[in-house]
Amino acid sequence: MQYDTLIRNALIIDGSNSPGYRADVAIANGHIERIGDLQDACVEEEFDAAGHVLAPGFIDVHTHDDTVVIRQPQMLPKLSQGVTTVIVGNCGISASPVSLRGDPPDPMNLLGTAAAFVYPTFRDYRAAVEMANTTLNVAALVGHTALRSNHLDDLFRTASADEITAMRLQLRASLEAGALGLSTGLAYASAFSATTDEVMQLTEELTAFGAVYTTHLRSEFEPVLEAMDEAFQIGRHAKSPVIISHLKCAGAGNWGRSPQLLASLDEAAKTHPVGCDCYPYAASSSTLDLKQVTEAHRITITWSTPHPEMGGRDLVDIAAQWNLSLLDTARQLQPAGAVYYGMDEADVRRILAHPLSMVGSDGLPEDPFPHPRLWGAFPRVLGHFSRDVGLFPLHTAVHKMTGLSAARFGLKARGEIREGYWADLVLFDPATVRDVADFNDPQRAAQGIEGVWVNGVLSYRDGQANGRRAGRFLAREGDLREGFR
Repeated sequence: MQYDTLIRNALIIDGSNSPGYRADVAIANGHIERIGDLQDACVEEEFDAAGHVLAPGFIDVHTHDDTVVIRQPQMLPKLSQGVTTVIVGNCGISASPVSLRGDPPDPMNLLGTAAAFVYPTFRDYRAAVEMANTTLNVAALVGHTALRSNHLDDLFRTASADEITAMRLQLRASLEAGALGLSTGLAYASAFSATTDEVMQLTEELTAFGAVYTTHLRSEFEPVLEAMDEAFQIGRHAKSPVIISHLKCAGAGNWGRSPQLLASLDEAAKTHPVGCDCYPYAASSSTLDLKQVTEAHRITITWSTPHPEMGGRDLVDIAAQWNLSLLDTARQLQPAGAVYYGMDEADVRRILAHPLSMVGSDGLPEDPFPHPRLWGAFPRVLGHFSRDVGLFPLHTAVHKMTGLSAARFGLKARGEIREGYWADLVLFDPATVRDVADFNDPQRAAQGIEGVWVNGVLSYRDGQANGRRAGRFLAREGDLREGFR
């Protein structure tokens, strides 16, 4: 048989959480056709992967790439670190289904200005992704805050019965069109007033589809255990899998509590499908939230609409220049974005190492001075945490970014290197792979990523994107509860 591509002599780490093995991989028609000793294979393009690891393409389960995948389809921040699939629509904010009355409310403004929200139905969004011919595969959640903004004239209250019915209809239509499930961002002011009952009624739509419920918890600070209990209650009510977004112990008063959080996760997992994602940094990033303004840890402003010149500066320095309190300074900067250095490294490591945790970048592509996770999350897990720190073996690091993620989100025939699976692949040097982006210079491509194939098409090689775009929209397939068994 004639193959399109042959990758020879690779150390294959297949995404199943098993140690690697050496073999050749042949690609044809976008799929992995054969794995083994293929010395006599007839191919059009051949790569010698000696000394390198071949892994499934990384799946970024927590992104805010909803609109950028259409407007900037080359997706270099993700492609350059080996990501081949992004899951959008997290934290209750999504590009669809959305019909804005004016400017997007906080935190939907993380996805862009009002001009970016032109998808009144989920089918419109899906069609736009498919037409954009994006580099990466895209799968999408529907945001609770997006639904609220469509139907509530005041986001600082709970929804009425009629409004909940209207939101349910939009959610159901989205699920029928291939949405993965529902996400919430209950910590944000625009959704905080939603009662548990409001969310539970919406999640009843997930039940028949076997769709997933993901949540940015109502609190990641001191009440985090209560917020986790609420999430599990909602999931049990809907008979829906629960994924806690970017699980963390936020705030200095919360440091050291990760064993409690993980014990809660383990206990819930005994009777219900649950999991979490996390990013490999001890700093978070979002819009500038007055509730999070504190002197207890550093806060860096990433953007400010009224004062764009303050992007990249620390809040405390701006306050000193203006001779104002931190809180008054933050008020004058809003709307704005910030990086909060509000986590403890030991908690990050415990959560990242836990068997139920996946890796997600939570990168913010619209941010002019972004958190370095946008460009570096996945190589950081491979290089810093696996190779340098020894937090887990390399095959476990890969599993947390591929096979586990594909199973949890029902991405069929992806996330592992198997014959017949889609050829989403990344070739990297295990000795040199590392994140280069940092908080001072955050927009830098990782080192050690030698090649990235998306649906069998080589799209990145030797530090350069080649402009070939073979990404697909990935609609939900089947019952996502099966991926937790």
